[in-house]
Amino acid sequence: MTDIREGIRRRVEAPKGDMRDAFSIDVDRILHSRAYTAYIDKTQVFYLVGHPGISHRVIHVQLLSRISRTIGRRLGLNDDLIEAIAIGHDIGHPPFGHDGENYLGRLCDQAGIGLFRHNIQGLHALEAIEKNGRGLNLTLPVLDGILCHNGEMTEIAITPDKAASFAALDKKIALACKGGNPLPATLEGCLVRVADTVSYIGRDIEDAITLGIIKRQDIPRDIVRALGDTNGKIVYRLVEDLIAHSTPHRIAYSSPIFKIMEDLKAFNYEHIYLNTRVKAESEKIKTMYDLIFKRLVEDITERVQDSPIFTEYLNHMDKNYLASHNALEITRDFIAGLTDSAFLKLFHDLYVPRIL
Repeated sequence: MTDIREGIRRRVEAPKGDMRDAFSIDVDRILHSRAYTAYIDKTQVFYLVGHPGISHRVIHVQLLSRISRTIGRRLGLNDDLIEAIAIGHDIGHPPFGHDGENYLGRLCDQAGIGLFRHNIQGLHALEAIEKNGRGLNLTLPVLDGILCHNGEMTEIAITPDKAASFAALDKKIALACKGGNPLPATLEGCLVRVADTVSYIGRDIEDAITLGIIKRQDIPRDIVRALGDTNGKIVYRLVEDLIAHSTPHRIAYSSPIFKIMEDLKAFNYEHIYLNTRVKAESEKIKTMYDLIFKRLVEDITERVQDSPIFTEYLNHMDKNYLASHNALEITRDFIAGLTDSAFLKLFHDLYVPRIL
């Protein structure tokens, strides 16, 4: 079977002659995209905290890139392919992290425009929204890796599904749109998918300690003995284990380390991610999503030309994007691309009276 890394490159083949290789070009295209710039003001876990030391998505994707490339070099993998997948993997996240993803997902489901997942939206953003609707024309392996990442899933081992064509990618997209969880086609994609958890699990603990949500001594003793009690120690131990137990055909943990990592993830869910202090403003954000979505769909339908959906988005989009997306899909895409602060400003502009 053809190696996806050496097979079909892009949906639209580019002229030859660039001094960079294909995956290096993709890294640069993602780095210079509007969606990548938005990472700096998109929440990772903790939103509306106002603390300068708390992780945002821009930190998460860079940590993932660094961790994945460290492992990848030891395994002889393609450094640029790893970096492109890592820095692009969360492009589709809407404002306010996974809470925002759930709220926008519910609205999309109610509107009948299909499942909303940030990995699906990320691919859509890179292929159909960036460059004013013309897309970045990234390589097949990069798009596949971004679609098939899944930081919420914990897997002891993962082997590539080496389907090397855009037709195969489109089938994976269709599967993901039905709630499926397709596997990456490259070992680099598998590595980023597994290392996603490594990049956030200890960092989230440090952020929670900084905010006073937990104390370091709250971490269970068996976890501390196996992995350590700081992000640095946790990352080092997990990376060490992945390097030791992965092969040229799969990315894998040892059974003992995988079990203890699952325990740590369960601890994080109970004490951090579902903590009432973390969710204190969530109902307000949900209400804001409802109101903004409804208003923007109405503005598009009624062609309210001074609405932000026109002035900040539609007036700049390519005619092919406009012809292929309805009001509901356009609203989804616009909201998903907002930063946290832009979302709050939009709500203020739409719903808060102005003093004359």
